[in-house]
Amino acid sequence: MPRAFDAYNTLSDAECQDRVRAARARLGRDAVLLCHHYQRADIYQHADLTGDSLKLSRLAAQTDSPHIVFCGVHFMAEVADMLSRSSQTAILPDLAAGCSMADMANLARVERCWRELGEVLAVETEVTPVTYINSAADLKAFCGAHGGIVCTSSNAETIARRAFCARPKILFFPDQHLGRWTGSRMGLPLDEMAVWDPDLPLGGLAPESIRKAKILLWKGHCSVHQMFRKSHIDAFRARHPDGLVIAHPECAFEVCAAADHVGSTEFIVKTVKEAAAGTRWLVGTELNLVERLAREVAPQGKTVQFMSSVVCMCSTMQRIDPQHLAWTLENLADGQVVNPIRVPEHEAALARQALDRMLAIS
Repeated sequence: MPRAFDAYNTLSDAECQDRVRAARARLGRDAVLLCHHYQRADIYQHADLTGDSLKLSRLAAQTDSPHIVFCGVHFMAEVADMLSRSSQTAILPDLAAGCSMADMANLARVERCWRELGEVLAVETEVTPVTYINSAADLKAFCGAHGGIVCTSSNAETIARRAFCARPKILFFPDQHLGRWTGSRMGLPLDEMAVWDPDLPLGGLAPESIRKAKILLWKGHCSVHQMFRKSHIDAFRARHPDGLVIAHPECAFEVCAAADHVGSTEFIVKTVKEAAAGTRWLVGTELNLVERLAREVAPQGKTVQFMSSVVCMCSTMQRIDPQHLAWTLENLADGQVVNPIRVPEHEAALARQALDRMLAIS
């Protein structure tokens, strides 16, 4: 029988760190530990592989470790399960580690949206569903079933351009901000990108607005990146005229438009690390990443500042703590798998179609 988690709640972080290290020594190559950029420092220190969600899943699938312990959130572990071999098992240390953005678009709501769009458009020939990788496996499967595709924050523009080659419109979910920034990068005016509110009939849009829209943006957002404001950038530039601003495309359009650089977590890390010594940066993304990056580039005389004055980190990612990691790894070392993430095969097959379309393009 697996060890119960309750006993771990009484352990200090220091005790758990020692037990994590001991369990990892017992496991050896039987487990690979993945940590997303947003992961808390006391977990990130144990990582075998670090990066954004898709990069980590692809790297894990190339290892010979039978167990993939994903210190991230639920949709990331689902992608790891779908891209890894059948002999590998993806594990999420805390099943409550979800994603508020991903939860803003569920299958029932997207299917209702699709039906309602069908009242106005020839939806199967006029609209390509595009889901951000930050979404549940069943939404990726929906895209696979309807000629759609998955995108990431780094390839969204490439994916959107290819989608427009197939059909004249895109339904983009769950993050409206990435979709809007992507459309603007392609030269689309804002009035050709309409927000679909799933709580309202026809998304709160008139039929003529749906017909006019090139991109229908799902009313969803990241709870972290919505905290950043253009006023933060204005204040920074007033104090540091030579400073540079970099933001994630999940930020609001006004923030992205005011930034010097916009890109994925991998892009942010690479850009700041490769920048000239002595430069000063204002960074609009998750706090754990920003603080880690600040420490890493400080020896080059670079200053990295978090964009918001309010502490905002990915609260669901924070659920992967030393207690859950120790519990997961000690059970695994005892031969017991806790919290395996397995996407049903019929769903995974369709989701892989949408993922494979993306990988073939980008």
